Amino acid sequence: MTTTSLSHACIDHLPPLLPLGFEWTELDQRAVDTGRVLAADAVQKVGNGHPGTAMSLSPAAYTLFQKVMRHDPADADWVGRDRFVLSAGHSSLTLYIQLYLAGFGLELDDLKAFRTWGSKTPGHPEYGHTTGVETTTGPLGQGVANAVGMAMAARYERGLFDPQAAPGTSPFDHFVFAIAGDGCLQEGISAEASSLAGHQKLGNLVLLWDDNHISIEGDTETAVSEDTLKRYEAYGWHVQRVAPKADGDLDPAGLYRAVEAAKAVTDRPSFIAMRSIIAWPAPNAQNTEAAHGSALGDDEVAATKRVLGFDPEQSFEVAGEVLAHTRRALDRGREARAAWEKAFAAWRTANPERAAGFDRISAGELPEGWQAHLPVFETGKAVATRAASGKVLQALGAVLPELWGGSADLAGSNNTTIDKTSSFLPAGNPLPGADPYGRTVHYGIREHSMAAEMNGIALHGHTRIYGGTFLVFSDYMRNAVRLSALMHLPVTYVWTHDSVGLGEDGPTHQPVEHLASLRAIPGLNVVRPADANETAIAWREVLKRYTKEFGKGAPHGLVLTRQGVPTYDINEDAAKGGYVLLDAEGDTPQVVLIATGSEVQLAVGAREELQAAGIPTRVVSMPCVEWFDEQDQAYKDSVLPPSVKARVAVEAGIGLTWHRFVGDTGRIVSLEHFGASADGKVLFNEFGFTAEHVTAAARAALGDGTGDKAAAGNRP
Repeated sequence: MTTTSLSHACIDHLPPLLPLGFEWTELDQRAVDTGRVLAADAVQKVGNGHPGTAMSLSPAAYTLFQKVMRHDPADADWVGRDRFVLSAGHSSLTLYIQLYLAGFGLELDDLKAFRTWGSKTPGHPEYGHTTGVETTTGPLGQGVANAVGMAMAARYERGLFDPQAAPGTSPFDHFVFAIAGDGCLQEGISAEASSLAGHQKLGNLVLLWDDNHISIEGDTETAVSEDTLKRYEAYGWHVQRVAPKADGDLDPAGLYRAVEAAKAVTDRPSFIAMRSIIAWPAPNAQNTEAAHGSALGDDEVAATKRVLGFDPEQSFEVAGEVLAHTRRALDRGREARAAWEKAFAAWRTANPERAAGFDRISAGELPEGWQAHLPVFETGKAVATRAASGKVLQALGAVLPELWGGSADLAGSNNTTIDKTSSFLPAGNPLPGADPYGRTVHYGIREHSMAAEMNGIALHGHTRIYGGTFLVFSDYMRNAVRLSALMHLPVTYVWTHDSVGLGEDGPTHQPVEHLASLRAIPGLNVVRPADANETAIAWREVLKRYTKEFGKGAPHGLVLTRQGVPTYDINEDAAKGGYVLLDAEGDTPQVVLIATGSEVQLAVGAREELQAAGIPTRVVSMPCVEWFDEQDQAYKDSVLPPSVKARVAVEAGIGLTWHRFVGDTGRIVSLEHFGASADGKVLFNEFGFTAEHVTAAARAALGDGTGDKAAAGNRP
């Protein structure tokens, strides 16, 4: 029997012999048991947390970090490393303890400070906070999709830098390992991501399932009865099951054998089910829901230590010989990195042009002269900003090979196809343009996992990723978008069909609350350009902000129109988030009209009416509130003079964003109810999004008694 044909039924019955290349000593077992008592002690000390899973998973995590994965604890960002994702982020101690034992920088005091202010060991793993943590996890299932994204990125990166190398021979070949729990696999995002991973045949991905049958409400029979392994077989994964030892503990040798078999299967992702007993070997707490999310209690911790041969009177007991044994991972890592660097140096010599590209991208730089490729759009011509965005992407594709992406089955509507002749699809896919290293990603109708996969791609590094759908479907993505912002990740969301202006599809597809809701996410920059030229500037600014000179990155959401909008002259101040598009004529402004996106043209029309009536009027286009907030006060005051109290904000959505900009005497022309199914122009007229209504709101703000004091949102 070959390793590639091993089924989950076969793995159960493999002889209990140590596999070739695998050694398991008394010190290894003592290190695993040390991890268990450290997990129990850490949770007991702080009084809350999730000890049970960390205890039962200790053999699996130890085997991965000490016996399987290629990493260097002294250089956690080494490009050639394998990646590890703990999707079951509530069991953060599973990861922290291995980082401590292997020498990634955590020490015993950090475990003692678990879940406390200022510690390196927060309740859930946080990317950028703790060395060795590859992604922030906690919301269940996100890590599964992150791992899929990392595996996709690894393949695309290989295509950028070393596409001709034989399988397994490139310095860019590595594996992505993830551990997921029952909760991860119940969340819909993991189904979306796992389906795509099977379709993409990501042979560099290994997902280990902690099949412990316990969730917060008790036995998983409360909610789950499907055959999970058959489900993953149906997704197109290579599936195995590792049976526990006779005493119920996880079997490291069986797990190692399964992982090695998984690594040998290069044409499919691999799924390994590990039947475990939560909180093993706690005498009374094992296999109980209480052990999932509560401290075991002093008596149970002491009893567990007696079972494992530890002193129940001691806490955080780590024998010197155990730590010396596990810290040998530093020596192995140094040797592995030295061997990789030798291969990498040979690659550099053989591929000088690709090496130069690698150096540029690694340095967070853009190629010289790239901005010259940005299109300039003809003033006065009506262009949908989604169409303008598509032209920008196609223009930049030739000069930014690291830029790639697609949409959730809406490429024709989102205009996200960067290269019509090149699709990111596995070898053997029958579609024209299918290429394992292709530019255009077909995420399928899977918005939630698309966003989380983009996070994984960004975390992997060395590429720039984007993904599109309709703005109203950002609701499906919100949790992953929030994590993008939490991790400061350089991902770009392309959200089109941005208002009731999309028309006949009706209120289910017409976003109303979405702009304000997305702006409420700290660290997310929402960019709603007024026209085609602002769209080009927006893309330029987004890409510039993803370079190292800007420090911490941030995700961006480009919010684009379906319908055509007038094109104005280029104004470089659009990159500042808000600027004077048209100033008052003949005098200082008496009223300021602030607008975004397709509503800027309404402000321009209202200005013409007001100017004709002798009211000096300024129009401010504010494509990105967050960018505008970054500017110094002098600039902001020059755009929105504090002395001008008569202000009107215009946006086809709820008005929450705009109260702080218009003040007590200003007016907001907004939409405070859902839309309807009709032509977009009809809806704008019926809901008060007209130049005439903006003019009336301006007069009301001026207090001349002739204006309509009601916002458009009050018109049902």
